[in-house]
Order: sequence, then C-alpha cells, then structure tokens
Amino acid sequence: MPSFPTAAKRELANSQLRHNLAGATATIRRKRAGVVGELDDWAELREAGAAIKAHTLSNLDTYLERFEAAVTEAGGTVHWARDAEEANRIVTDLVRATGEREVVKVKSMATQEIELNEALAEAGIDAWETDLAELIVQLGHDAPSHILVPAIHRNRAEIREIFRREMGKVGAPAPEDLTDDPARLAEAARRHLREKFLRAKVAISGANFAVSDSGTLVVVESEGNGRMCLTLPETLISVVGIEKVVPSWQDLEVFLQLLPRSSTGERMNPYTSTWTGVSPGDGPQDFHVVLLDNGRTGALADEVGRQALRCIRCSACLNVCPVYERTGGHAYGSVYPGPIGAVLNPQLRGTESEVDKSLPYASSLCGACYDVCPVAIDIPDLLVHLRTRVVEEHSGVRDKPLDALMGLASWVFGDAKRLAVAQKVASWSRKLIGRHGTIGRLPAPLSRWTDARDAPAPAEESFRSWWERTRGGQS
Repeated sequence: MPSFPTAAKRELANSQLRHNLAGATATIRRKRAGVVGELDDWAELREAGAAIKAHTLSNLDTYLERFEAAVTEAGGTVHWARDAEEANRIVTDLVRATGEREVVKVKSMATQEIELNEALAEAGIDAWETDLAELIVQLGHDAPSHILVPAIHRNRAEIREIFRREMGKVGAPAPEDLTDDPARLAEAARRHLREKFLRAKVAISGANFAVSDSGTLVVVESEGNGRMCLTLPETLISVVGIEKVVPSWQDLEVFLQLLPRSSTGERMNPYTSTWTGVSPGDGPQDFHVVLLDNGRTGALADEVGRQALRCIRCSACLNVCPVYERTGGHAYGSVYPGPIGAVLNPQLRGTESEVDKSLPYASSLCGACYDVCPVAIDIPDLLVHLRTRVVEEHSGVRDKPLDALMGLASWVFGDAKRLAVAQKVASWSRKLIGRHGTIGRLPAPLSRWTDARDAPAPAEESFRSWWERTRGGQS
C-alpha cells in the first residue's frame, strides 16, 4: 500500500464513492443520535464501558486464563496464536482434520486482519462469507471499506451488477430479472447462501465479546446469517482477539447497550447469539477458540496506546470523521479504517511501511471521534502520541513542505504584530470565502483543494481586535 496521502488522492477522484459515503454516514449518524439521546444515563454508560475495558486490559492475563479454563471445562478447545501466520496455520489444520474443503463464515474483523480467507484458499479450502455486505465485497473481488458496513462504498445499482455477474460462478445464480430494489437484492443473497448453509460442515466466526467467567462467546448481528453459521455446522472455529474478553455477564450488559446504539443506531441488535462450549445434541459438537495476539500485547505495553484496545468495533468514529467521509476505507490500507484504524494499525503492525507511518497524520484532530466513542478512547490524543513515535522512529525522514509550513507558523505566532496582521487578513478573506464557508469563487488550482474539504469561514472579527476595540487594550 502507498502512504495515506497518495491513496487518499486517488480515492478523492472517485465522485461516486464520495456520494455513497456521504449519504450512508449521514444516515447512520442521524439514527445513532436519536437512540443515544433517549438515554439519560448515556454518559454514565460510556464511563462504565471505558472503566471495564481499562480494568480488563490491566489484568488481561488473569481474565484470559480464566476464559481458557471455562471453555475447556465446557468441552471446547483453546488455541493461542502469536501472530497471523500461526493463527492461519491452526485454523487450516483444524479444517483439514475434518476432511472438508469448504467453510461458511460469520463476519469477522479478526479473520480479515490475518487474511484467513487467502490462507485457506492456498490450502484448497473455499471460505464463503455469509454477511450480506461481506458477500458483496467477496463477490466483487473487493476489499472492505467500513467496520460495520464493509460495502458502504457500493450503491444498489453496483450491487445488482455484481450479483448478476458473479453469483452463478460460485453457487445459485441471481434471478435474470433482478432489480436494485433492496428487498430483491436481499432475496437473491438469501437464495444464494441457503445451499451453502445447509451443506457446510464447518463454520468460522469471530466474536464481539468473550465472557471470562463462563467461557461464553457473543456475536451480535442484524441478518441471522451468523445464527445459521453458529448452529448448523458440526465444527465451529472462532478466531478472537485477546482484547475482546470481558470479566462477567454483568459487564457484558453494559456493552450490549453501548454497541448497537453506537453502530447500527438500534436499541438492541436483532440477533444476539451466545454459546458456551459444546452441548450434546445441540449445535456444533467440535468447538475451538483461537485467541489471537498479532501485535496486541505490544500495544498493551504502551500506557497511552493501549486504550485503542478498548475498541468494540462500533464504527461510530468513522461515521463522524470528515477525512474518512471523503476518502473511504481503502485509503487506510487495512481492515480497520477511519480514526480507530489510524491509531490501531500502527500499533499492531509497526510504523515501518509507508501506509502505517502516515496513518497518524490521517486526521484533522477535530475531536469528533472522541465525542462519539462509546468507550471514550481519546483518539486525538493517541494520534498525537503516535505522530511523536513516528518522528522518533524515523528521525532521518523529514517532510519538507510540512517543516516549511510549521516554520512559517512559528514565525507568525512568535510576534504579536505579525499575528495581528495575519488575523486581519483572515477576517478580510471572509468576503471571499462566504459566511458559511462555501468557496465558489477561488480560481484554479486553489479550487481543487477546496473541492473535497470544508473551509469554515473565519470570524468577522478576531478576539484581539474585539478586545482592543471594546477595552482599548486595557485588562
């Protein structure tokens, strides 16, 4: 992947992408605001979620060992994976041991993170995504661009064409008269997936939460495909990041209020599936949990950076981020896009690659992401922290244009008279920009810069000018 600025420049040229993202994120924001506003104790719930996560991460070894013991006692098997390679090898060997050559999958960020589908394909095993959005991405030979809605960058017409072109190659074809009506698209997906559900003997899932006390895994979803994967197959393999553990069912209750409101804008998820080990005669009879590290203990060692591990993958920060809304998720070079990806990816993967080195700068530091985060991750603070880390780890690499800009800012701010002149110029520019920040008169090439950016109009009068005018400069 190229650096974020390079990838973002490419994505900004896609006007259809920006149109799709603007409409989808605005809808999700509006729904979220409505259901969050119904709760008088939302702030207290948020504080509770942050406190539970912080406590759990501080005692993660204890809760993970307790979880392993509970799963084992319930008839399951726990595997520990240091990295993606080890996790993929464990899962591949488990599938091979069943003699099967295909699996159905519940939507899982962890398996996308380790590129499990690709590893299974190399072993001759077909992995079928069953979440509607993930199915669209898979059939379109695409990559996810959103945590909650992986195909958010596609509109209905594009989805119809993908279904008509690709479904018949790997299973039940789409109807010849398929339209872009959402109900018809969902029906086509349901018919396509039904034969896979009924045929599959092995399923792979992730988990939204793992309850330490009982060894229970939890998946929340909106479609029911997860429930099909979790109950019909004979073997179930769950790949779970070690940060997903919560101490008890009482703690889980907090997150089952925070997550649906922050993610889908619902009071509760239509489907909440929980399973504990093996139940004779009911559901999968061979159950495995793969606990995934893959850089998480490294992030845990950073006292500032570890708060990113609180993330419950709600995607609220993506939906309010002005940078994500214009570039989409592909520019981030990871299954974790948006503000949380900008602070999580460099910690999980390091800052050696061009994309990971640039991600902490993929933000305006407006703070909207922190305001909506249901577990109070201070993403702006983390971004600054990681920018410092990038500079320290790559001290020989300088951004000359940025250095020049910062040098100019230092020169202006370093003298009261120069600052006063700059503020007067900014106030004068209001006539050019307009009262509402709408720039329509700028000549090229300046207009190209404002095409994908908001430019709030400067104040009509600076505080300094107001103070001198009303107080005569006297305190």
